[in-house]
Amino acid sequence: METKLPSTGTTIFAVMSALAQECNAINLSQGFPSFNPARELLDLVNHYLTADTNQYAPMPGVPSLRQAIAAKVKSLYGRDVDPETEVTVCDGATEGLFSAIQAIIHAGDEVIVFDPAYDSYEPSVALAGGTTIHIPLITSADEPNFHIDWGRLKDSLSAKTRLIILNFPQNPTGVILAPADLDTLADLVRDTEIYLLSDEVYEHIVFDGADHASLLTHEELWRRTFVVSSFGKTYHATGWKVGYCVAPANLTIEFRKIHQWVCYAVITPIQHALADYMSSTPNHYTELPRFYERKRDKFCDLVKNSRFRLRPAKGTFFQILDYSEITDEDDVSYAKRLTRELGVASIPVSVFYQQKPDARLLRFCFAKDDAMLKEAASRLCSL
Repeated sequence: METKLPSTGTTIFAVMSALAQECNAINLSQGFPSFNPARELLDLVNHYLTADTNQYAPMPGVPSLRQAIAAKVKSLYGRDVDPETEVTVCDGATEGLFSAIQAIIHAGDEVIVFDPAYDSYEPSVALAGGTTIHIPLITSADEPNFHIDWGRLKDSLSAKTRLIILNFPQNPTGVILAPADLDTLADLVRDTEIYLLSDEVYEHIVFDGADHASLLTHEELWRRTFVVSSFGKTYHATGWKVGYCVAPANLTIEFRKIHQWVCYAVITPIQHALADYMSSTPNHYTELPRFYERKRDKFCDLVKNSRFRLRPAKGTFFQILDYSEITDEDDVSYAKRLTRELGVASIPVSVFYQQKPDARLLRFCFAKDDAMLKEAASRLCSL
């Protein structure tokens, strides 16, 4: 049989997690917490499992959850969205991203992504018949953090450009956007028919007093944007696979045409539980930046005397470590060797690039309990 995705193999997340399990290694590779959701949220899930809420949910999502999402969007970003026509609950953020891409992209369309780019984007574009254009984020001695090359983005726009995918706070680098970046983006796409897909699953994990520059905050950009987020990342429940997409009504109509055939509806009792918890405990996501900032600082402090070099992440629950002073080995080989020989699993950053950079970078997830971080750091410092 001829494959529809000839350049796609098994995702690096599955590969490294399987290797970690095989080697009984500390798994700092795949992005999931080592701790459970709040007890109150778990109690709500248990309640709804026995409360006659185990049949199909409405295709767009349980109304109370869509209303809670709309209330959060208004509170955090000042955007009034209609929960009936502009909010859709998804089978995880990955389904939301996939459905948005399928809704917009036709054969021959071009989609721009910024490398290092999350690995689900390009296969979704390919299945829609589109072509992915990769623009590397740039870094230099003067500006050491990864950031968008606006000049190269402008030069890459063409009559074929249909969609730009943004992912900030960014996985894997942990960088964030500033409000001025949104204005620059608006200048570039004004008077075009280019749409935007904003992957904001780490929207609540931004550090050092910064605010998340959501595309929901920008009036001009909002009119052409799908914003996708994740309950799994926010509520320490990645295994539930529940996310959502917020988009203007005209875009939501097209989004739901795809969503209904991909999964139709999302798990009902968990939607009810999330709706109640969002309403009763809104401070959970407002306190999340401080929670994960402490985790970041803990991990960075533990490895500061190692041979790795680092610049603390601005967001997400990932920290990039530069191992160029340790070895010239390529990052895929080195990540696998560290897993086997040191017992610490990470993700090689080069796999997120079309053209691999001349860099030695590994991504470590610090959404772990302190004892696990301490032991992993101790092993890393032994190198």
